[in-house]
Amino acid sequence: SKIREEFPDRMMATYSVVPSPKVSDTVVEPYNATLSIHQLVENSDETFCIDNEALYDICMRTLKLNNPSYGDLNHLVSAVMSGVTTCLRFPGQLNSDLRKLAVNMVPFPRLHFFMVGFAPLTSRGAHSFRAVTVPELT
Repeated sequence: SKIREEFPDRMMATYSVVPSPKVSDTVVEPYNATLSIHQLVENSDETFCIDNEALYDICMRTLKLNNPSYGDLNHLVSAVMSGVTTCLRFPGQLNSDLRKLAVNMVPFPRLHFFMVGFAPLTSRGAHSFRAVTVPELT
């Protein structure tokens, strides 16, 4: 890829939403996902996979949203992305970078797909700051 040629020493991380037949908006979603896998294997160092059906289930079951909008789904995805990149944005003794994450988590170069998890789950309309208890995190 052009980006890889221009910046060969940089780590490339992607966030990919994997489609589901239960909540599919378009007919070509499975084709897009299937055809993009080759590019993700070859050109990405870390791929964070997000299950579209799981996003809808979280919105409906956990956040009690009857008809989740794209804004609600994007809120969950943005929280995951923010959590993964926290170590890049804030200084600290225990913080590392994407290269250290890949060294510790990727056993083989082509096996760099991660499933993400995040807690606590909050809806878009929730308060920005709140006290969190241990049972909510587990």
